[in-house]
Amino acid sequence: MTGTYQSLTVDLPETESEAAQDLLHEAGAMGLEVRDREMPTMPGVRAPSVGEAILVAYFEDAETAEAAQAELAEAFPSARMRLEEEQQQDWSNAWKAHIKSVQVGRLWVGPPWDVQNAPSDKVRLVIEPKMAFGTGDHPTTSLCLGAVDAYMATHPGADVLDVGTGTGVLAIAAKRLGAGRVVGTDNDPVSVELARENAELNGTPEVELSGKELTAVEGTFELVVANILANTLIELAPLIVAKVKDRLLLAGVLSHQKADVEAAYVNLGMVAEPGAQHGEWVRLDFHR
Repeated sequence: MTGTYQSLTVDLPETESEAAQDLLHEAGAMGLEVRDREMPTMPGVRAPSVGEAILVAYFEDAETAEAAQAELAEAFPSARMRLEEEQQQDWSNAWKAHIKSVQVGRLWVGPPWDVQNAPSDKVRLVIEPKMAFGTGDHPTTSLCLGAVDAYMATHPGADVLDVGTGTGVLAIAAKRLGAGRVVGTDNDPVSVELARENAELNGTPEVELSGKELTAVEGTFELVVANILANTLIELAPLIVAKVKDRLLLAGVLSHQKADVEAAYVNLGMVAEPGAQHGEWVRLDFHR
């Protein structure tokens, strides 16, 4: 394995982003990073101009990268491109540089390769990112972690339900912070498998993680958290509300979607409280 790989950075109109991503995959990209308005960029990372997206494609060798660049230039004449050789012992791990650890309240959440940097006074959660969404560094996840930490501090032993658990980070955090029964559900079998691995890794194998429908989950919960997309939150509102004993936290919602999501839950009898915001993302808080 050589110590270098090629990175092709492409700036282009956001409307062309999806088609360009397909082309790059077909042209042999081994990895692809997408930056657009749906996914706020990390500090220190160049953000796209308004109306544009930035794609960074990684290639194993110069020939493949140059061929992909030529193909892209022909298909998308307005794209601006830069091809660079990067020093990297293992190009397949290049993406790891983009996974950051976060500290929220009593928690430190981060990837296995960063655990030695975790402060000793924090509750450490090690999350293997792989394919499922949610290492803790995305704004929606950190918004939820803060609220879970605050609730568990005043309600030790509370039962918690995490809808759309992904990597299991919120469910595992609740358990580590002193929750009683913790249940996490996800309709993606890969996520459930990964969440179970993460639960083992963090010493919380008793967290109940499955692909169950909400109607099949028994009981109600003092705290219900759902970090999924706005349209799904609206669709699942009656099923989610049925599980709430005391408090509900919703995330995965962009600021322009807030009113619609809030209305769906208020109409079902939930009482809205001031939530929180991080860039474009909002967290909606409710109680019974």
